[in-house]
Amino acid sequence: MANYFGTDGIRGEVGVHPITVDFFLKLGWAVGSVISEQGKASVIIGKDTRVSGYLFESALEAGFLSAGVDVGLLGPMPTPAVAYLTQTYNAAVGVVISASHNHFEDNGVKFFSAQGLKLSDEDQAKIEQKLSEPMVSVSSKKIGKARRHEQPLSRYIEFCKSTFDRSVNLNGLNIVIDCANGATYHIAESVFSELGAHVTIINNNPNGFNINENCGATNTKHLQQVVLETKADLGIAFDGDGDRLMMVDQQGEQIDGDELVFIIAKAWQAQGRLTNNTVVGTKMSNLGMRHAFRDLGIEFIEADVGDRFVMQQMQRYGAILGGEGSGHIICLDKTTSGDGIVAALQVLEVLAKSQSSLGELKAQMIKYPQVLINIKTKQKPDLTNDKLQQTQKQVEQDLGDNGRVLIRASGTEPLVRVMVEAKNGAVAQQNAEKLASMFNT
Repeated sequence: MANYFGTDGIRGEVGVHPITVDFFLKLGWAVGSVISEQGKASVIIGKDTRVSGYLFESALEAGFLSAGVDVGLLGPMPTPAVAYLTQTYNAAVGVVISASHNHFEDNGVKFFSAQGLKLSDEDQAKIEQKLSEPMVSVSSKKIGKARRHEQPLSRYIEFCKSTFDRSVNLNGLNIVIDCANGATYHIAESVFSELGAHVTIINNNPNGFNINENCGATNTKHLQQVVLETKADLGIAFDGDGDRLMMVDQQGEQIDGDELVFIIAKAWQAQGRLTNNTVVGTKMSNLGMRHAFRDLGIEFIEADVGDRFVMQQMQRYGAILGGEGSGHIICLDKTTSGDGIVAALQVLEVLAKSQSSLGELKAQMIKYPQVLINIKTKQKPDLTNDKLQQTQKQVEQDLGDNGRVLIRASGTEPLVRVMVEAKNGAVAQQNAEKLASMFNT
């Protein structure tokens, strides 16, 4: 039985199995068959702005209908909006057609449960099992019905605004927002301007091919430039499906997910809102953030890379805040998934209440230089060989408490990722290169 699900749904190059029309047709049928057996019979489908979304939307829709499942179509919607609307529309499953931060040549699909959470391993295994079986459509009398939901945008906009403390406002704040020509293009401006901010929108004209192209959370250079040119107070960048957040301060410096999580966590702790005084990050979370939390007495929990694993640890330890340096930030008292807009509002709420600038808040955490080297591999690498482990142990001893090493195989590409952090950037670079050379011998 093939294993199609990765760390965040199914993703790949359009036209290359499994990102094909025939697979998506059968995938819709397989998911529909699983939920039909559980006595549930409705799903909603959203998508980002890449051109192939229409193709795969139709294929999934046909698959669900052939399994006897009703389909509600949302059109272009951020991934976290689908998580929220799955609950609002009382659907059994929410579906997002997206390759997240990838370019238009790729696409994929993510699923949410009725509770707005990523599907469990058990549910994914049931779907994998169905995919290995022949596709058999229900009878004509049992075919599902499709409809287009009328007001999903306004529902989600109002939800986002409801997560912001209205005892303060954003009046007088000049913000530049980069929508990555993705799924927030018709939502973000309304949310922030209706809360009082003066908004300049960039990269909000998707054409199906320009999603994440030199813009958004994965490339903030354009946003940094516009923030400086317009003398804005700050900039906000989302990725193509709206579940990642990066920000830019008044000086044009990028502020990543680790720094944003720290800003929120410190404020929430001071307000007595940080449940269990705990924050969840990942193996990639910056050592500077870990040390800053240690100094504040905040417990840091390390999860595997991926917002799905962050969520699992949050639930396990009763935390309401977690995130990744890449910009996935989960505010579990507000949402059930990583949400770029909601996370940005929590940062802006801290700004409004503290009367501080984003740069001033950022300066309260010293981020350690991090060097990441990706090494392409033709076969699965052996990360347990004695020579590599001895070298890694020696590097870790040399760095002591002022540095960190992480070597791992990528879960999505044929790569080994070598990451070294140290207080001194040159030291981090030297040691990362030393460890990376172990894979070239």
